[in-house]
Amino acid sequence: MKSILMIGMGRFGHHLCMDLINLGNEVMVVDAKEENLEELLPYVTCAKIGDCTNIEVLKSLGVANFDLVFVCIGTNFQSSLEITSQIKELGAKYVISKANRDIHAKFLLKNGADEVIYPDRDIAEKLAVRFSANHVFDYIELTDEFSIYEIPPLEKWIGKSIREVDFRAKFHVSIIATKVGDQTKLLPPADHVFSRDEHLMVIGKKLDIDRILKQI
Repeated sequence: MKSILMIGMGRFGHHLCMDLINLGNEVMVVDAKEENLEELLPYVTCAKIGDCTNIEVLKSLGVANFDLVFVCIGTNFQSSLEITSQIKELGAKYVISKANRDIHAKFLLKNGADEVIYPDRDIAEKLAVRFSANHVFDYIELTDEFSIYEIPPLEKWIGKSIREVDFRAKFHVSIIATKVGDQTKLLPPADHVFSRDEHLMVIGKKLDIDRILKQI
């Protein structure tokens, strides 16, 4: 469990906040608009109304006491930059700021952000991969080279085990989980037999996974 401060509770901040709470974290939220906080009041540890471009407001939050601070302001880059810089100066341990453009990310990283997230860009890229490739149920990019894909097994694998297919040696890709409906099993053993109704969570280089996808 981590103690987390979130500044800016728009749509992205709201969803991120609830996900963090559901994972057992203690979350304090701050926004200049009261209506952005109302739905979160039953769930958060604390909620405050305040303009975080005001240094006195930031000082009152005790930013150094939190494990993480998220700056989720996406519509006003100047405010996001000012808040990011100020909370770092006030001793915030780790600051994650939301960016919409690469140039914004560069300024944020130079002015206090330890990490920058691009929710809109990341969602767009994920959707583009999903709907451009046939039979991709989900996709997570890890680096420019490596990704995790959720794919069906090839027809020729059905009824054979991972060992019989010689999966890792032949395809240079690893199976990290199998999924049937809502049931997920991590790290299937070598004697796991492929079935038609399952999905495979595979990790590897995009080029290697693309070779599998072309055979489906």
